[in-house]
This record gives sequence, structure tokens and C-alpha cells, in this order.
Amino acid sequence: MAIDPRPNTYAAHAQGRAVPSAEMDEGLRAYMLRVYNYMATGLAISGLVAWIVANVPAATQIFYTVQQGQVVGLNGLGMIAMWAPLVMLLFAAFAMRSVTASKAQIFYWAFVTINGVGLSILLMVYTGESVVRTFFITAAAFGALSLYGYTTKKDLTGFGSFLIMGLFGLLLAMVVNIFFPSDMMTFIISVAGVLIFAGLIAYYTQSIKLQYSENMGQEAETITAVFGALSLYIAFINLFQFLLMFLGQRE
Repeated sequence: MAIDPRPNTYAAHAQGRAVPSAEMDEGLRAYMLRVYNYMATGLAISGLVAWIVANVPAATQIFYTVQQGQVVGLNGLGMIAMWAPLVMLLFAAFAMRSVTASKAQIFYWAFVTINGVGLSILLMVYTGESVVRTFFITAAAFGALSLYGYTTKKDLTGFGSFLIMGLFGLLLAMVVNIFFPSDMMTFIISVAGVLIFAGLIAYYTQSIKLQYSENMGQEAETITAVFGALSLYIAFINLFQFLLMFLGQRE
């Protein structure tokens, strides 16, 4: 679970006037393709890291405590890897306002790699078949929602602000549920999580599209593409995790 990754970090680098219409030129289409390529590659890296950590004993022992061949929980390094992505997002939100293109790329690849360690837990808790099935369902939903965000004439700014407020409420509810667990609360959190991140996918896509400018330059374009991909990556991962709560079959 992660906070909204789109601080003013990449928005601040867009130069010139954003393209307001849905009829986009070749430059915008190439830019959006670049964003999706960053996102898809990030998902592939996270998935590969998660699979290695969950299935290669030497890698499993780095992040998990293993007793008599059985994984009993995360060790100290595993806990650090679990919380590191959240710390990295906070750092990006408050300390990277003058980031360069190269630093943005390094940050992104480091983030998706480390996040893969945390995702390895899903491969240990749920059956491989249910994980794969849920992933493809998430991918199909993502495609439809992102297409809507890209093509809709409706301004989703107010809707997005409402969803981000809901996201922080969701985080608070999850913290409360840790200390006072409730099956009903868990169900409500799962439903809310699916709805919030489904809406955020459409909102982020429209936001990324509107921030494109033909005059932004290569440096700024790379930065906006990287952080745009990061926002979609996190929305996809969280939608996948919440859907897995409903569709996943435990080992």
C-alpha cells in the first residue's frame, strides 16, 4: 500500500502550455507510449524480483527467516525492504523538487526493484494460479480505465482530489484495523481500495496527458514520463493487491 506518488515533483517540470484536447499529435502519442513502457517494464522487474525472492532459497533467506525449510516471517532486512518504498515516496514528495532526468530514472528503477521484495509475500500467501489470474484481470481493468482517462472530455480534477482524500482515509482505516482487527472492516477496506485505485488510474492518465507540452524539452519530458509511470505503476499494484483479497486463493 502506498501514498499518492505524484507530488509536485514532476508537474513542476512541465514547461509551456499543456495540450488540452483529446485529439493528440504524434508527439503526445509517443510520450504516452513512453510512460506505458516505463510502467510495464517496472511491473516486469518487480514481478521478476518477487519471483526470485519467493522461489530461490538463497534469495529467500536474505529477506525471510527460514526454519527447517519453512518461511516463518520477514527478517530485519526484509522489514526494511518492505517499508523502504514508502520512505522513498516521501523522499520524492518533499526532497526531489529539482530532480534531473537521470536521477528520476535511477529513483524509479530502484523503487520498482525494492518493491518487488515486498510483493514476494503475495507469492507465498496465494497460489500461483490465482496470482496470475488476478494479474490479468487487473491488467484488463487497467487498460479500460486508462483508456477512459485518456479519451474522456470530462475534467477529472475534482474527482481525483476526492479520491486522494479517500486514499488517506483508507490508509488511516488500515492502520486502525492493524490494532483493532475486524473482518467487516477488512472487507470494507478491500472494497474501498478497489474503487479508489480504479478511479485514480483514470485520473492519473488524464493528468499525465494534460501535462504534456510540445515545448517542454527532452529533460523535462523524461522527468514527467518517469513520474507519470510511477503513479500508474503504484495504482496498478494497489488495485492488484486489493483484487487479490477477493479473488486470490491462499496456499
